[in-house]
Amino acid sequence: MPTDLAALVGSRICHDLISPIGAIGNGVELLALTDGGAGAEMDLISESVQNANARIRFFRMAFGAAGADQVVGPSEVQSILAAVAQGGRFIYDWQIADDQPRRDVRCAFLMLQCFETAMPMGGDIHIDLSGATWTLRAQGQRMKVDAALWDSLTNRHHQVDHKAAQVQFALLPDVLAEAGRALRLDLHEERIVARF
Repeated sequence: MPTDLAALVGSRICHDLISPIGAIGNGVELLALTDGGAGAEMDLISESVQNANARIRFFRMAFGAAGADQVVGPSEVQSILAAVAQGGRFIYDWQIADDQPRRDVRCAFLMLQCFETAMPMGGDIHIDLSGATWTLRAQGQRMKVDAALWDSLTNRHHQVDHKAAQVQFALLPDVLAEAGRALRLDLHEERIVARF
């Protein structure tokens, strides 16, 4: 039976948003027990709202439709990545100064999610563009590379039963093909380099 990508995307979004939404609920409960003034409770609500908003913006770029004529400016991308990185385990270094086709940016964002699954301790991710070639480098300690998942990105005949948290691996090959891109991977113990 073919993978139901729409259901996996829905599951993935719900999974990533459940924690900040739960924190908002906890903050509201704490407010009800106090005089409702500013303090740690309001900080918790504010931080949770910012986190949820950042993830939604990231998901929109990674999972949303991308027309052939749409472009994305560097300030928008940097704003999204800075918001997602706030208080997190990852540092994103977007080195691309010009507007880029949204389809290419979508490929990059899905690759960022692939990197994140291999970096349980977090790390640094650098994204740059030389000529027409995108290069994304991820470096971190104790990386966990699932060989079958990563092989499925470049080998279309390699079938994997994806879990909701792996939906980016299922989507990326088709998104790359739509953008007219071919992926090359270089996997190491503490570093992954992806080029397309």
